[in-house]
This record gives sequence, structure tokens and C-alpha cells, in this order.
Amino acid sequence: MTTRDRACLVLIVSGMTTSCQEFDVTVYTSPGATCGTYNHLWLSLIGSQSQTPPISVNADQHLLPGSTCLVSVRSNGLLGQLILVRLRLEAQTGLPDVDWHCSRVEVGQRAAGSGAQVFLCDRWLRPADGDVDLRSGAPCLMADETEEKLKQHRVQQLKRQQQLFRWHQFVGGAPQCASLSSMSELGPNLSYTHRSQPTNVHYLKGFNNRPEPWTGLSELETVFAHTGDHNSVARVVKAHWKEDWFFGYQCLNGCNPLQVRQVRRLPPNLAVTSDRLRPFLPKHSSLEEELQKGTVYLLDYEVLDGLPGNQINGKQTYLSAPLCLLHLNQQDQLVPIAIQLQQTPGPQNPVFMPSDPGSDWLLAKIWVHCMDFQCHQLVSHYMRTHMMAELCCVATLRQLPDQHPLHQLLMPHVRTSLQINLQARASLLAPNGIFDQVVGSGLNIIPSLLSRASARVRYRSLCVPDDVSDRGVDNLPHSYYAQDALRIWDALHRFVSSWLDLFYNGDTDVQTDTELQNWVSDITTHGFPENSGFPLCFHTKAEVSKFVTMFIYSCSALHAAVNFSQLDFALWMPNCPASMMRPPPQVKGHLSEADIMTFLPDVNATCRVLMTLAVLSQPGVDFVPLCHYKEAIFTQDAHRRLVDRVQADLRAISDDITERNNHLESSYPYLCPTGIDNSVAI
Repeated sequence: MTTRDRACLVLIVSGMTTSCQEFDVTVYTSPGATCGTYNHLWLSLIGSQSQTPPISVNADQHLLPGSTCLVSVRSNGLLGQLILVRLRLEAQTGLPDVDWHCSRVEVGQRAAGSGAQVFLCDRWLRPADGDVDLRSGAPCLMADETEEKLKQHRVQQLKRQQQLFRWHQFVGGAPQCASLSSMSELGPNLSYTHRSQPTNVHYLKGFNNRPEPWTGLSELETVFAHTGDHNSVARVVKAHWKEDWFFGYQCLNGCNPLQVRQVRRLPPNLAVTSDRLRPFLPKHSSLEEELQKGTVYLLDYEVLDGLPGNQINGKQTYLSAPLCLLHLNQQDQLVPIAIQLQQTPGPQNPVFMPSDPGSDWLLAKIWVHCMDFQCHQLVSHYMRTHMMAELCCVATLRQLPDQHPLHQLLMPHVRTSLQINLQARASLLAPNGIFDQVVGSGLNIIPSLLSRASARVRYRSLCVPDDVSDRGVDNLPHSYYAQDALRIWDALHRFVSSWLDLFYNGDTDVQTDTELQNWVSDITTHGFPENSGFPLCFHTKAEVSKFVTMFIYSCSALHAAVNFSQLDFALWMPNCPASMMRPPPQVKGHLSEADIMTFLPDVNATCRVLMTLAVLSQPGVDFVPLCHYKEAIFTQDAHRRLVDRVQADLRAISDDITERNNHLESSYPYLCPTGIDNSVAI
């Protein structure tokens, strides 16, 4: 036997009965600068009836970035239909063990003259992975598998994934997370490097040695001139933060647009009467009429009731649980008309109104903003985007094999969530982290707050059309978050529905897809309480479309709205303090504007929060815009056409938002699709 004969790999394709057939197997290394490896590659071909022994691919070739390695293959015996290509890396003695990124493997039959069979890889491989099997063909459902070995391959893959990715309870009663203790457990395909734009915190760094209150607003103005004056949104915030119309504007379009809701009757624990509110309503109208017309709105922070404040700089801070009533006035402005800082009415819990002394009314609004900061960071931001992404990611890895069409669609939107959440739990939400040291809620209340908030979540509140309709903000003239969110949701929903149409002929296919049903069951079991309204199983394609759209929206657009806005509204600190250093006032008329400064965070705490928000609010320089995909599957045929269509829809939305914002003093850019990251990556 010649040297060339010994280098050949045995291969028989279905229907081939001759004793010797020759094939070309080409291995493609991805073109990235770090995609090559020193490691040795072994390759086997697996047929429906047998498989070949491993053959060395790069004994005389190198797996360099962008390179191809060709091995000639000769078959003896009957393999049946070629169904898998198996790869295995082996570390080379004396050389570094460097991960390898494989693009694909192509297998062509030389004599037949037919096109090559393509086995996509598009991922990192390493010796620790052992055998890695590649499939050819488009994604498909289990019911569409024609080879028993491929069915078993799906089952075995999920068994391995379920051993690697287990559920862990971070907080009782809240959505569970991955049971991971270190970054190394993620492996290269779930890890990423986030490179942010340069963040200028030069003028905030020098305040760490000042654990004391600010001397006055003039000192804050001096710092703002160096840190926030270049920020157009922050300048608008500073100019209007005391004004009632801007308070309401932030409820709709600030960094937490998910809290305000329309009410048709007053909460029984809000101690106001129609007569007391009459001066703030239109002439010849009453509270009852305004409630009936749907012009009355509420902020309710009951989830914070009774929770203790953190200690910052060795000093006690304070939380409250405000109720804030707002009215849509005849100028289409949403303005606050009553604020009660604690849930239980009583003589030491006054209701503040616009007619009260200016300092009292301003401080009451500051209290609402501070409590909104706590709910925004831990509920609207962390729970509703970060935890949702991880919930979806873990369930997808555990229950949907690589070949499932929803695995292919969802992973680009959730893959980064495991790393960023692991980092958050090890730093921001850990002892001596930012929450522990300078945020009013602190670490001790995180379990209670997340558990309470999770118990109050309803599935409808995570689906934009239901949410904005239920809260009565869908038709408000200046509710830019709701307007933009509805358009993005619709574009995503059309994309998801069309994607599902490629693989599910009807509702019966959904009902019989056991992998899909196990996926939604895993999410429901480890997600929110039973009364949350989450589907326990799927009966229709429409249900699946809504559910998948909800996750993609939460991991992309919602995260953009609640994350990338936060620095803009916090740079002028009195508008968005992270803590309150004195308890809520129990009487009216005893405060001056100078007294307000004694409630606000200390100098060093303020600057540490702003430095953190500056980092979190910077998108990555290499971020992937919404519905842009690097994965090869999205470049093929019908998949590519769907991607082109949704990208065109999103471009039209971006153009409209840009045009609208050109005419606004306070623009709303956060849901402009060109700036929305495909996933939670910061």
C-alpha cells in the first residue's frame, strides 16, 4: 500500500457498493486572527451503517486562520448514508493548547462529480471537548429526521448538555440561573470579550476620599459641567428636573418606563379625596370623571414596603414604598398630583401635593425617583432582561439540540447572558460590590425584592402589546417608549412567525414536538410562579411565536431601553439618587432647599455610582445590531430572505425614530434599532 493509500479515510455513501470509492474531505479553519491552533486534528466519517477509524488531518498541514486542509479518502465496505463528520482535537506535546475555530467540513465524491456535502461547524473546538460531531443540512424537527442514528444523536447531545448545564437557585422564588462557579466552565463558545467605547470618568475618580454630603447644588453643578455637559439628554434633565411635566415624561420615557399604569379607581391606602385633588384637575371636572376618562395614572412601589435600607459609609440609609398619582392634563402632559411616601396611611405619612411648599414637593418627587432607581436596577433591568436571558439560554442548551430551528434562532440572542450574569453576581451583586457599598437597597434586600417582584410578574407584562395596553400607555401622545416598542415587537414577531412557518406545517407539529414542549416546561418550572400566566405547554404556532418574540425582545430591545438610558438620567444626581440618607419626612413645611441636600447620597457614593453607570451605559465597539447574525445558517436561502426582510423593517423604524427625534427637545433614542444590541452583553 502506498503512503497516499495509508492516509486515506474509509468512506461509503448510501447506494455505493463498489469496493473502492475516492472522496475529497476539506476542513476549513475560520479566518479570524486567533482561529488557528497547534493541536492535532483527527477526523472520522460516520454512516448510517458503520463508521471509519479516525484519520490525521493536519499531520503535514497546519490549521492556520483562513486555511483549508484537504485529505483524500478511499472507501472499503458499506457505510450507508453519510450522516456525521466527527472531529477530535489532540494537544501536541511541547506546544500550547490553543482553541481552534472550525468553519465547516466539505465532503465530495470525486468519481460522481456531484457537489460537496457541507457539514457546518462555526464554533470553537478544544481537546477537552472530546469527539465533536457535525451534521449537514438545514435545521429540522425531530419528526423530520429520517435516520435513526441522527435521532439518537439529538438525544445523546441533550443528555450531555443537561449534565453540563444544571439549574441553580440564586434567589428563592425568582427565575433560576446556571449552576456555574467560574468563567472556565462556560467554554469558548459561551464566552466573549466585551470591548466598550472609551469611558471618560477622569473627573469622577478623585472623590473617593469624601464620604460626606455635597455642600450644595452649586458644587454638583461644577462636577456636572465636567462630566455631563456634553450629554444632550443629561442637559435636558438638569434643565427640567424640578418641573412636574418632566417628572411625568420620565415615567414614560426614562430609564424605567415599565412602572406607570392607568388606574380606574384610587388605591384604598392612598389617603386622598376627590375634594383635595380638585385644584389639580380641569375645571368643571372631578376625580371620578377623570378616572372614568382614563386620565389618571399611578406609580406604586409596594414591592419595597418594609425593606430596610443599606449602610453606606457607616451611615444608615432609608427606603420607602411610595404611591404617586399622576394626571394627564389638557396639554397632554402627565403630571404628578399626589405623593404618599409609605404604603400605610397615617398622620406621620402625609400626602404631598403640588400646592405644598416647593421644597416639600420637590423632595417627595426625589424620593419617588430614588425608589424607582432601586426597582429599575433590580427588577426592570436585572430580573426582566438579564435573568430572562439566562433562563432562556439554560433551557435552550438543555432541551433544544443544535439542529432544532429554535436553538439556531435563539442562541445569538442569549449566548452572552451566562457570562455577563456570572460576572454580575461575582462583582456588582457581591459583597464589596457596587450594590453593597453605595446603593440604598444594598445586598441584604436583594433576595426579598427579587422574590417579591417575581411573584408579581405576569406573562402579559413581558409581552409589549399586552403590557402597554394593560398599563394604558399605548395611546399617550408622548409615550415614545411604548410607540417604539410596539413597532419593534411587531417586526420581531413577523420575523419569528415566518421562521416557524419554515419548519412547522401546522399546530399539530407544535403539539408533537417533544423537544419544544420540554423546553417550555423547563422554562416554566424554573422561571416564574404557576399563577404568572406563563404557558405550561404549547398548542399552537401562534403561542410559540409570541413566546419566542417575548424572549428576543427582552434580551435585546428592552435591555437597550433600560440599560443604555440610565447614565443620561443619573448624571444630574438629584434627579436620580441611588440612596437617601435621611428617613422620609413625616410633616410638611419644615424643609428648605438646603435641607434637601442632606437627604442625597454622599460625594464618594454619588461618583462611584456614576462611574459604574458610565461603564454599563457604553455599548461594545463590536456589538451586533438587532437581527444581524454572524452564524452561517442565517446566510442560507429562505433564512437569508427572512433576515433581509426584518432588517429592512428595522431600518425603516430607525429612520422614523431619527426623524422624530430631530424635532424633540428631549429625544428618545434608546429603541432606535441601529443602537440595539442583539443580546444582553453588558
